Amino acid sequence: MKAYTLWALLVVMGCFSSTAQELLPATKPSKAQQLMIKRGYGMFVHFGVNTFTDMEWSDGSIPVEKYNPTNLDPDQWVRVARDAGFRYVLLITKHHDGFCLWDSKYTDYDVASTAVKTDVVKAVADACKKYGLEFAIYYSLWDRHAPVYKDKDPQKYIDYMKNQLTELFTNYGQICELWLDGGWDREPKDWGIDQLYKLVKSYNPNCAFSVNHTIVNEEGKRKFTLPSAMTEDNKYYFHYFPSDFRLWDPQLITRYDKKQYLHKGKSYYLPFEHTICLSSRWNWFQKSKELPVRNIDELEELFYWSTYNDNSLVINVPPDQTGQIREYEANAVIELGKRLGIQKNKSLPQNGEFISALRPASASSTLEEKGVRYEASAVTDGKLNSRWAAADTLATLEISLDPTKRFNKISIFEYQDTKELNDGFSNIRNNRIEEYCIQIWEGGQWKTIYLGTTSMEDCKVIRFPRYYQSTKMRLKVLKAKGLPSIYELNVIDMPVVV
Repeated sequence: MKAYTLWALLVVMGCFSSTAQELLPATKPSKAQQLMIKRGYGMFVHFGVNTFTDMEWSDGSIPVEKYNPTNLDPDQWVRVARDAGFRYVLLITKHHDGFCLWDSKYTDYDVASTAVKTDVVKAVADACKKYGLEFAIYYSLWDRHAPVYKDKDPQKYIDYMKNQLTELFTNYGQICELWLDGGWDREPKDWGIDQLYKLVKSYNPNCAFSVNHTIVNEEGKRKFTLPSAMTEDNKYYFHYFPSDFRLWDPQLITRYDKKQYLHKGKSYYLPFEHTICLSSRWNWFQKSKELPVRNIDELEELFYWSTYNDNSLVINVPPDQTGQIREYEANAVIELGKRLGIQKNKSLPQNGEFISALRPASASSTLEEKGVRYEASAVTDGKLNSRWAAADTLATLEISLDPTKRFNKISIFEYQDTKELNDGFSNIRNNRIEEYCIQIWEGGQWKTIYLGTTSMEDCKVIRFPRYYQSTKMRLKVLKAKGLPSIYELNVIDMPVVV
């Protein structure tokens, strides 16, 4: 009887283990996905040998001696994350250059071979435990340093990755998420994603697992579709299977994001995780020069946008060459957390009702360029990569509203001219609109409720001290240095917290 009981228990355990290591078709979130959705908001930390060379990507040839933080303090990173209201920290453990932030016995291209031998992975993992945050890791599939990567047999490098991931998943406590990157350098079949997934799930069945550029629009082919186009269930396919969620750094989903994706004729539930930079220059690794951060309005609206509809957001806050997060950047994310009113163990705050969503829109002029018309309807379509553009500088944009619905907030994402910088990632954005007003139709005439005499910067949020109701509202451009263009203009009923 005892032997039978033991045998039955082993069978049950074996079945549970097997199931836990497989991605099953579903129309609702799994346990790992539920926990990911509940976390919802994390801090990305890019730090490594690139930090000391002012580079975003490097090829694995930078000498390890370049890595030399003068005041390394991972505890400070996690304190900032806690104070800012983040629920988890997502640490770059190895970027495409192959440099490892832990002492890996499978390479000498790691912190243990430098003058500052601190195991950064351990320091961050320990600080997460200390401050009550969850710990997540990023690991690059593409390794531009490891000799085994060039072996003709892809399994040799897959085994290398499995060995390193085993180190990470056995030495640093529970890891809630694995974010894989760099898959474009090989065919999906040559990465052994199924082997990595099974390995990770054997250590933590509830670890959320994904690979950047998760979805394609044709099965078996690298024909990508933007996340903003994912508005239909069971239309798009896994590029990397299995994956627990979708990634496309740094794209943004539509507000009408769908969750069902196909693999070999079966449908799987997949939420989306956004990744954005705190820096308005869109740099991931910190630079020696102090760079400006995004304005608080844009960060707030991107937070709401990205965490809406059971999706999640990580914001990159990179330490500098001292090994600390710069004070002004720490203050920015802490201010954001306070603005949002994030509270521990409570649901993440949400934006109000978009009463302008999918409402009819018209404009005094519409730009047509190279066969593309930049229609006014783009400003209410729930996508941040479609836009209206005017054919003249002094243009007006009008949105029809339901007069029974009230609003007390407007957010505007203006299209900006972009200047790309030399590192291939960073850029500078410049507004076109310089002066404008917001008007509502009242008593048979247009009534101005807001006058803007400076640029909208990254994103303009207008909060009114009272509610308005109208059949229509409009943005009137009064001065511009280029053809006005708007991604989204959201008219919002934002509940007032008393």
